[in-house]
Amino acid sequence: MSLVKSISGIRGTIGGRVGEGLNPVDIVRFTAAYATQRAAMIPDNKTIVVGRDARISGEMVDMLVCGTLIGMGYHVVNIGLATTPTTELAVTGEKAAGGIILTASHNPKQWNALKLLNQDGEFLTDKEGKQVLDIAQREDFCFAQVDELGTVSHKDYLPYHVQKVLDLPLVDRHAIEQADFTVAIDCVNSVGGLAIPAILKALGVKKIVELNTEPTGHFAHNPEPIPQNLTQISEKMKEGGMDVGFVVDPDVDRLAIIQEDGEMFGEEYTLVSVADYVLSHTPGNTVSNLSSTRALRDITLKHGMQYSAAAVGEVNVVAQMRRVNAVIGGEGNGGVIYPACHSGRDALVGIALFLSLLAHKKMKVSQLRQTYPNYFISKNRIDLSEGMDVDKVLQRVQEAFKHEQVDTRDGVKIDFADGWVHLRKSNTEPIIRVYSEAHTLEHAEELAKRVMDMVTE
Repeated sequence: MSLVKSISGIRGTIGGRVGEGLNPVDIVRFTAAYATQRAAMIPDNKTIVVGRDARISGEMVDMLVCGTLIGMGYHVVNIGLATTPTTELAVTGEKAAGGIILTASHNPKQWNALKLLNQDGEFLTDKEGKQVLDIAQREDFCFAQVDELGTVSHKDYLPYHVQKVLDLPLVDRHAIEQADFTVAIDCVNSVGGLAIPAILKALGVKKIVELNTEPTGHFAHNPEPIPQNLTQISEKMKEGGMDVGFVVDPDVDRLAIIQEDGEMFGEEYTLVSVADYVLSHTPGNTVSNLSSTRALRDITLKHGMQYSAAAVGEVNVVAQMRRVNAVIGGEGNGGVIYPACHSGRDALVGIALFLSLLAHKKMKVSQLRQTYPNYFISKNRIDLSEGMDVDKVLQRVQEAFKHEQVDTRDGVKIDFADGWVHLRKSNTEPIIRVYSEAHTLEHAEELAKRVMDMVTE
């Protein structure tokens, strides 16, 4: 059984002893700690939004979280089965003090989590997250007296979310409808099965081939939208007759695209293509994290704008986007952040902008992919032996490559002329993640091996 406490919330496998798995006692403790932190930050606002994905454990966790918030004197707006971006939008829609998303994102079905939002519908800052962890550790919270108990109301925020996307000036519903696309979708038996057909129909897409759209929580395959898990929709696309395929993770903040020939468009290129479309209409800067493809930088420079990188993590990307006034940004895992809608990863926004791009380009998805710089990322790991000093290891790597461009904001990233290698310590496992990128997979692997050999020698 696993329980992982971090600044962005608490996640773990369902069951187990207190402090070992995600069980009712820990769910109540961390929910109460979050409510206490919110009360200290915004004492006059007693509303919190709760939304969840379709995990088997979701109903149990939902009851515990809502009951605890009521016991802390909060009015709960329970939006039920909802995507992560829908919940984020509901927080600002309700002018709430915050929100809790019950989802373990791309983790398997035995996992669940409490993801914590601030009053802007964005993930807590590092400081705020640490405050919640400290309150939970000390159990420094006080429940409401009987006359001060909170209440709960139920709302469906999906129509609101869909309308927000339709209202974006760059979403060209007319062009999408005229293109008469046939779209295949794989929603991995979670809330994407509700949200993705809804946004496609609202965009004027009449022909939708649905895979795994019933939100049962019994995931048809490993829910992380990476190539090895997407064989079902890939084979379906190869049957022909479909223009594009979309795959989302259980909470619908990541978007993978499948070409008409069944090949992967590439999760890194979801953001690249959408950014290309946005920049062609809206001058501005872009941001992604340090482990994302150089292709976004190349596309940004082609449009005469500036690219910058942030430490890994959505909250870091959003902060950097604000610093440089970015018009589009996100993460290379298929996460598109478009501030014109809201500052969170949103697959519905990604789909609407991508289909607008595709309708304007009047080309096949595979042809569109060929218009972008070609990069390949290799993802590796170094298992840490007992007693290994990770900071010293990373310092040694930094020193060895001091004549290259080195970034130490999040581990060590070495930028070579023909590629890069990024080493960072995992927050959840005793490993160092080693990502590398070059114009061929072979060269990306060579760069990674060159650095990894230095670490393990």
